[in-house]
Amino acid sequence: MLDQKNNLQLAAAMGIVRRLKDAGHEAYLVGGCVRDLLLGKASEDFDISTSARAGQVQALFGKTVPLGVKFGVIAVIEEGHSYEVATFRTEEGYRDGRRPESVSYATAEQDVRRRDFTINGLMMDPETGEILDYVGGRDDLGRRLIRTIGDPEVRFSEDHLRLIRAVRFAANLDFEIEDGTFQVVRRMSALISTCSAERIREELIKTLCRGSARRGLELLNVTGLLEEIIPELKALQGVEQPPLFHPEGDVWEHTLRMLALLPLDEKGQADPRLAWSVLLHDVGKATTRFEDERGIHFYGHTKESQRMAEDILERFRFSRTDQETIINLIASHMLFMNVTQMRPGRLKRFLRIPEFPLHLELHRLDCLGSHGMLDNYKFCKKKLEEFATADLHPPRLITGRDLIGMGIPPGPVYGEILRAVEEAQLNGELTDTGDAIVWVRKNWLKDQMPS
Repeated sequence: MLDQKNNLQLAAAMGIVRRLKDAGHEAYLVGGCVRDLLLGKASEDFDISTSARAGQVQALFGKTVPLGVKFGVIAVIEEGHSYEVATFRTEEGYRDGRRPESVSYATAEQDVRRRDFTINGLMMDPETGEILDYVGGRDDLGRRLIRTIGDPEVRFSEDHLRLIRAVRFAANLDFEIEDGTFQVVRRMSALISTCSAERIREELIKTLCRGSARRGLELLNVTGLLEEIIPELKALQGVEQPPLFHPEGDVWEHTLRMLALLPLDEKGQADPRLAWSVLLHDVGKATTRFEDERGIHFYGHTKESQRMAEDILERFRFSRTDQETIINLIASHMLFMNVTQMRPGRLKRFLRIPEFPLHLELHRLDCLGSHGMLDNYKFCKKKLEEFATADLHPPRLITGRDLIGMGIPPGPVYGEILRAVEEAQLNGELTDTGDAIVWVRKNWLKDQMPS
């Protein structure tokens, strides 16, 4: 369902189409936005296809950005939002599995027939609502099918990223992949490794974060794509766990169940950092599994998962900030089992770690994806309600200036003393500056204390 922002963007796109038509050009909404409009869904982008050449588009609009003039692609900026306007074209000679070697101007129908999937090959006149369907896209929308336009082998050879896009659309839309298309994806799955890590990463994020993440991972698996891009996850299949804590079965099933429970925001999106922490939090279990007469163990699996996750996130060129957040989520996910035994100071410092709501949500999913016991989750929620901000982030009782006044020489010991004072403060052992100074003298200046 379109929200106000989407309605405004649609109105702006209609204005662009109208101006192009008034200037004597053909112009239509095209691709995913038409698909989404017919499905009654909000669309991220409104793209326009036209008979106008790039120069003619630039002459008609005040603010434009050339995205690919030789391909006839111009961004028209309206109200701060970018609308891609592309000239009808055909493309030939995809030797690198991504970019065409030659581009020719074409008709609307020829333009559609170069596109990836039938449901993305629809054009619409937004003023009349007329749909131009040269490829059976409306029928496939009704049948909930992902099908390539024309020969799937040709379409996937043109751009290897389309292999994973087939999975992404099937997962996000809850569609099936048409059998002929599916078989070619399986046969050509190894070609996905020729795509850049950044392009694959963006498709994976969309697959995991727009609903039906479990099905997305399952489709990546059955098409053979998972083994090509994240073989470490494929290795989790058949890695059995202790039934007492993991009645759901192996690590693969545990991960799938957590993905199925990923919370979505009001826009229907999951937090990518949470999704990837779910995906990788137990990835180290495949290499740390140990079984003896006492049962199944995964000694050191958290550290191993961290190490492997670092390699995977670096491989996909995640930003340093996102890498750190995801790694921290993985590193802390087992600490929740001890929260009820933590001293007050330790608990407060745990509850105030950066992005703690994400940590808490990962723990909730971890529990629901296995034994289902939420005692520690509820304990943390209760403590967060009990503690005021001042409890978790109390003002400092003493500073480095106080330590200088006490005659303690500056150095690394300052950090040690201030951390110890804060710990005692969080534990309720110190409540004011005077007590803190006496406490420091007693513990760090014993030789100066009167006998």
